[in-house]
Amino acid sequence: MQTIVGVLRGGPSREHEVSLKTGASILGNLSEERFLVRDIYIDRQGAWHDRGRPSTPDRVLRQLDVVLLGLHGEYGEDGEVQRLLERFGVRYAGADSFGSYLAMHKLMSKMKAREAGLITPEFRYIESQDDIDAVAREVTRSFHQPVVIKPVGWGSSVGVSIVGGYAPIREALERLKIDGARGILVEEYLRGKEATTGVIEQMRGERLYALPSIEIVPPRGDFFSYASKYSGGTREIVPGNFTRVEAEELARAARVMHRALGLRHYSRSDFIVTPRGIYYLETNTLPGLTQESLMPKALMAVGITLPDFLSHLIRLALDLEPAAPHPSRIAEPSVYR
Repeated sequence: MQTIVGVLRGGPSREHEVSLKTGASILGNLSEERFLVRDIYIDRQGAWHDRGRPSTPDRVLRQLDVVLLGLHGEYGEDGEVQRLLERFGVRYAGADSFGSYLAMHKLMSKMKAREAGLITPEFRYIESQDDIDAVAREVTRSFHQPVVIKPVGWGSSVGVSIVGGYAPIREALERLKIDGARGILVEEYLRGKEATTGVIEQMRGERLYALPSIEIVPPRGDFFSYASKYSGGTREIVPGNFTRVEAEELARAARVMHRALGLRHYSRSDFIVTPRGIYYLETNTLPGLTQESLMPKALMAVGITLPDFLSHLIRLALDLEPAAPHPSRIAEPSVYR
């Protein structure tokens, strides 16, 4: 009997379009022999559609055995849709509602990182009702310039800017406040190599298997912004140009954050590698799975196909024992050789 798998994509998020691509990638890589796949589209207003027809969550979810989430940003990664799935008793892959909320809230994830012994950039947290003018003056005086300004609860670098000086800082803060950011982080700007490391539970005989760390090289004059993530202009080196010590520490730190945030099944954490050490930035509980996304590239580097990865997530979500990998597919990341 085939397992009925619902793939949720779209959603009322600033990352709606990227979510559609991740969902399409998931749909295109699920075995039709093993799974009966249902395409569940959630529009920008939050209305659900089952195979192109308007529906409601209760009608959709009671027909499914398990859910794969192709959602990103608000509603998808902040725990809201996870709470809905938990309310209906539907099994799903990825972090639960509380772990999703913790990881999405950049201030809370930084606190968890520091509690776990990792270092993070120095920061100033700003409430939405704070006096933007006073904050801009304080940040200009107390931080080396430029600084990183980011919304606390958005993903994919949406709303992130690197600016220096009172006027640009004030403008960036004001723009986020107008756009509805509920909280803002101002962080010290660190120069170094951008890195990201994915981990997968119960993979290749390991309780928490670390994928090779990817080095991210944005276009000159840019950072890993929303535009550079999906324009194809960023170079992503797998495995990255890290020393053995750096590679091992990145893997360790990604495992530490997966556990510290209480996540499930898989995650991907972002770091900056500097001469002063490796700084934790944030964790993605639903990493993109598009053709341009980082997680599939790391999977490919160690011989794990996207169909096999998705099947593994379904097994984890259904709480089944993962099948033993075929010997021909086992290959250690070259960074560890």
